[in-house]
Amino acid sequence: MNHHVLKSCIDACNACAVECEHCATECLKEDDIKLLSYCISLTRECALLCDSTARLMSMGGGHATALCQLCVQLCEECALECERNAAMEHCKRCAIECRRCAEECRVMAEENAAQFA
Repeated sequence: MNHHVLKSCIDACNACAVECEHCATECLKEDDIKLLSYCISLTRECALLCDSTARLMSMGGGHATALCQLCVQLCEECALECERNAAMEHCKRCAIECRRCAEECRVMAEENAAQFA
């Protein structure tokens, strides 16, 4: 297993989880929360999945690759939603971290599929 790829992915997942939680919290402070309800829901979901994915990779869990693959999908969806709201700095930062996490998870899943199978 490529330890650098795994560590890089864990770090990206942790950073994404933090940024997603921050984004959700800041969206709740905006004037028109109803317009941001999908963003809030998606960022909270993404934070939870990223946190779980990082934890599973950290413990060498056998299902880490499957979670990484799901993390790619959810992070990309979350990034798209936050890019729609990129006028708000917190959404812009969240989209950047989601894109980075999706890429790191994609690489980890490809390079370590056999290790976690």
